[in-house]
Amino acid sequence: MVRYCEQTTTFQHPWDQVVQAFWHRYPNPHSSHVLTEDTVQRQMTGGCLRSKRIVTKTNRMPKWGERFLSARTVAVLEESACEPARRSLVTLTRNLGHTHLMQVSERVEYVPHPDEPGHTLVRRQAWVSSAVFGFGYAIQAFGVDRFKKNLNSTVLGFNHVLSKMFPRRRLEDVALDQPLSAMDSRKERLRETAKKAKELAKSRAGSLVAACSEKESR
Repeated sequence: MVRYCEQTTTFQHPWDQVVQAFWHRYPNPHSSHVLTEDTVQRQMTGGCLRSKRIVTKTNRMPKWGERFLSARTVAVLEESACEPARRSLVTLTRNLGHTHLMQVSERVEYVPHPDEPGHTLVRRQAWVSSAVFGFGYAIQAFGVDRFKKNLNSTVLGFNHVLSKMFPRRRLEDVALDQPLSAMDSRKERLRETAKKAKELAKSRAGSLVAACSEKESR
C-alpha cells in the first residue's frame, strides 16, 4: 500500500528567478535538517539541463520508530530536468537508505503561473510506502505527516532565499515615494518661479538705474 499527498504553492517571483534560487536554496534559516549537498552529475542534452545531487538530511524518528531504525541521517537522491525554452523545472527525489522501513518519493514541478503573470506555480506530489509487516500503515502515516509539516519550512526557506537574491520594494515604500515625488516637483516649480521673479526684478532694477542716470546726465 502507498500513501499519496499533494500540495501547490505560489511564489511571487517570475519563473527564471525561482529557478535560480532553486540552485541556492541551501543553506537557509529554515533548513537546519539539511547537512550536506553534492552535485554528482550535470549535463546539457537537447536544451535540457539534467542534474543529480546527493543531499544528506537528519532523520528524526519518533520513539516507537527507534526500534526499527537508529540511524540519525539519511541520503536523498535529487534528479532534476530544467528546460528554459519550455520554462519548466521538474525534480524527482527519493531516499537512498532505509528504504525497507520507509520509501519517500517526491515529484516537484515549477512552471509560470497560468493565471498570475510574474508568479511561479509549484506542484508537489509525494508517495510514501513501507515494507515493515504489521507497522506499515503507521509508518506511512508518520511519513505523510512529516512531509506535510516539512513543507512549511521548505516554502519559508525558499522565500527567504528569493528575498535575498531578488529583493523587492515593499508596497508601503512605493506609496510613500509618491507624495515625496509630488512634493519635489512642487519645490522645483517654486524654485523656477522664484528664479524668474529674481531675474525680472534685476531687469527692472537695471532699467530704472539706466533711466535715472539718463535724467541726471541731462
